[in-house]
Amino acid sequence: MKKLLLFCFICFAFSQFQQRPTLYIIGDSTVRNGSGKGSDGLWGWGSVISPYFDTTRIHIENHAIGGRSSRTFLTEGRWDKIMAALKPGDFVIMQFGHNDGGAINDTTRARGSIKGIGDETEEIDNLLTKKHEIVHSYGWYMKKYIRDTKSKRATPIVCSLVPRNVWKDGKVQRGVNSYATWAAQCAAAEGTTFIDLNEHIAKKYEAGYDEAKLKAEFFPGDHTHTNLAGAKFNAAAVVEGLQQQPACPLNQYLKK
Repeated sequence: MKKLLLFCFICFAFSQFQQRPTLYIIGDSTVRNGSGKGSDGLWGWGSVISPYFDTTRIHIENHAIGGRSSRTFLTEGRWDKIMAALKPGDFVIMQFGHNDGGAINDTTRARGSIKGIGDETEEIDNLLTKKHEIVHSYGWYMKKYIRDTKSKRATPIVCSLVPRNVWKDGKVQRGVNSYATWAAQCAAAEGTTFIDLNEHIAKKYEAGYDEAKLKAEFFPGDHTHTNLAGAKFNAAAVVEGLQQQPACPLNQYLKK
């Protein structure tokens, strides 16, 4: 009898573990660099954020991948795989923008989206993929991720892009009037949680660093990609931004 009860308890505990909600993270190399295991000493914040969460209660999957824009994360079928698994109670944190300013159609990357959040389209024969494609605006793609997530009764969370180590007149250059603003506008239009990483991290940089110090401590190779220390700094900023949104249900899974 005791063995049967123990077996039943184990089965129940396992089923509860399996039914944990999942936090899906999508984005570019600033969210997951390379394999996400620190190759070349570079890391994205999504690879180091799990210690802030009670992973006995929530499962975390970082699906971000270097070089992708809001457009190509969708067109490569990566979003479809998440949608196939997404279930009620899950979460999606999204951060795009660093690669959306590239060429819309070329033979090397073809990853750019139309600037802004409008409904404009550009019809192309993609020189890279050899496929016919209708290209949309950055905002169109972001709003699609938000709406698709909500359609599964999951919770979308939009982040503005983390700032680069680019300074002017003693200030970190923001994405104002471009991708940071457009991300905020998409979140507001769709009524979902927004974390302004661009502004929040820029202020933190300015409070304790300058361009040279940031390069020495966080940006060993260029002005965009962080080392482990920089990724941890940015992950902490994500959590701080989340905590400033107390109504967001993801907060309940943070460690006390």
